[in-house]
Amino acid sequence: MQGEILWTPRADVREHTRIGDYLRWLGERRGLDFADYEELWRWSVTDLDAFWRSIWDYFEVIAHTAPTATVEDPAMPGTRWFPGATLNYAEHVLRMPGLADDAPVVVAHSQTRAPVTLTAAQLRERVRRVRAGLRRLGVGPGDRVAAYAPNIPETFVLMLATASLGAIFSSCAPEFGTRSVTDRWQQIEPTVLVAVDGYRYGEKPIDRRAEVAAIRAALPSVVHTVLLGYLDPAATGDGTLTWSDLAADTDEPLAFEAVPFDHPLYVLYSSGTTGLPKPIVHGHGGILLEHLKMLALHHDLGPGDRFLWFSTTGWMMWNFLVSGPAVGAAIVLFDGNPAHPGLDALWRLAEETGTTYFGTSAPFLLACRKAGLVPSEVADLRALRGLGSTGAPLPAEGFRWVYETVNPDLQLQSLSGGTDVCTGFVGGVALLPVHAGEIACRCLGAKVEARSADGTPVVGELGELVITAPMPSMPVGFWGDTDGRRYREAYFDVYPGVWRHGDWITVSERGTCVITGRSDATLNRGGVRLGTAEFYSVVEGLDEVADSVVVHLEDDEGGAGELLLFVVLQGGRELDDELRRRICRELRTALSPRHVPDEIHQVGAVPRTLSAKKLEVPVKKILTGTPVESAAAKGALANPESLTAVERLAQERNAG
Repeated sequence: MQGEILWTPRADVREHTRIGDYLRWLGERRGLDFADYEELWRWSVTDLDAFWRSIWDYFEVIAHTAPTATVEDPAMPGTRWFPGATLNYAEHVLRMPGLADDAPVVVAHSQTRAPVTLTAAQLRERVRRVRAGLRRLGVGPGDRVAAYAPNIPETFVLMLATASLGAIFSSCAPEFGTRSVTDRWQQIEPTVLVAVDGYRYGEKPIDRRAEVAAIRAALPSVVHTVLLGYLDPAATGDGTLTWSDLAADTDEPLAFEAVPFDHPLYVLYSSGTTGLPKPIVHGHGGILLEHLKMLALHHDLGPGDRFLWFSTTGWMMWNFLVSGPAVGAAIVLFDGNPAHPGLDALWRLAEETGTTYFGTSAPFLLACRKAGLVPSEVADLRALRGLGSTGAPLPAEGFRWVYETVNPDLQLQSLSGGTDVCTGFVGGVALLPVHAGEIACRCLGAKVEARSADGTPVVGELGELVITAPMPSMPVGFWGDTDGRRYREAYFDVYPGVWRHGDWITVSERGTCVITGRSDATLNRGGVRLGTAEFYSVVEGLDEVADSVVVHLEDDEGGAGELLLFVVLQGGRELDDELRRRICRELRTALSPRHVPDEIHQVGAVPRTLSAKKLEVPVKKILTGTPVESAAAKGALANPESLTAVERLAQERNAG
């Protein structure tokens, strides 16, 4: 049952959590007293000046030049935060509060090589050397450094070294195809490319040297290429430097370029599944403050924690993960196939590494549930006190599965946000209970609301997710968007001065939230509007169905249109009339007669991005006549071959 309470905070929660310490600090230093989280949240989104200054002061941000104000002109877009301040993101990550020099801070496991552990002192030393190596290559403030590299310590070191110089970092996971990489990096014109020779996915070695050569050839801006021998430690390339060259010994000290608060830190990208990826520029100060707030006050991370979030370097959750040391938490990196040799691999990794907070995606949790996995039987997960889920809505049955099979005492935090803000703006907090199928709260400093079709704020009703007050981690802008037109069109065209995110959300009377899918993929038949997440919860709740995707093809003349459902079935099962009837019956009973599909088709796989998001919109475009190459950039997909069945059906429909 949705809304059922599955976990409640301890009575003395304020005595042993970081948000409790923050509340005490607010009382002692600011004379502020908040009765509950709702009151604290209201203050955080109405007194922006006081709240964000408190985050700055509480976390003792190192300013090379002090700010002259907290926020100038809060109107969106164009809000200016901490004018006059200079700082450096990398300096704060490498401060690693509460960690001794010999304390492990990076614990890295891989299917390509043996585990690697770095202490705080070793991490600083590696950043020092690579920073000097980048300087030898002529890298300075504003230059772009690109990494075609997986979730390994070298990529983290490279990002910090780049940031320390005031240069700008950008990463693509090595499973990205050549076109997807060049679509991103041709926009930002990097001068240095660091790339691995290949990697191992499960037991399969994957050589990427041909892709590296093609990427290099397509980027005339690249002056230096550094090859990291990851698959083959002895690998070298024609005319390239090696990682050892870049990280050579030097007497040059570690230093940090003081840059303005909004100086570009890194460029992240929209999925690029339906066009050229948007190059989203994030700034040093905004990312620093947002991640300090989220990691400490919402995820309750600090010294003594081991923080694992399964991610590749092509997903913003990697950028979120690697800020962990800024709050004193060690980070656990994993590179490889999360389902090799079985779905228990990451749970076993959590035990082996002493992980205290494990983040993953909702599709992974649901896949484990579907497979009948009981993680507590394959791994000792008693150290795990936090479990994060994102990437897609997690239904109530997913919540219950976690508490029944993982650890009944941990706090499950379902969160949602985006690459656009490099954080979650709805999530969990130690002060609030966990309700099945619901996100616990709107995060501090994130003024999230639901809006009806006419723009009216609504509570207890489905609406467009909007943010009505600025956040420091909103993008500095889009790369190359000199007049800000693309940025305004992306977020502010529908509601002027209000950020429209593109998701459907319901905010309850008690402040919990339910995300029900992308608003551009909404099912709307006969005036009944339904997010796709509810549809998938019903269909994929059937034992026979492994995965599914649904699209609604509207009728230009105002009719009901067509609802098409594609299903992936378990274990060689074939779709027959009996299963079709059962699927329709379940949807009719659980949702409404309007949501019974007109057609159900069996496919081998559902198209997903590299971060596991389903691609309803490209499927819909293909079915309505858009060529595959225009509807989706195949290099941005985890399984581009999955579009073949959709294309074939579209051809059959058009021929008919």
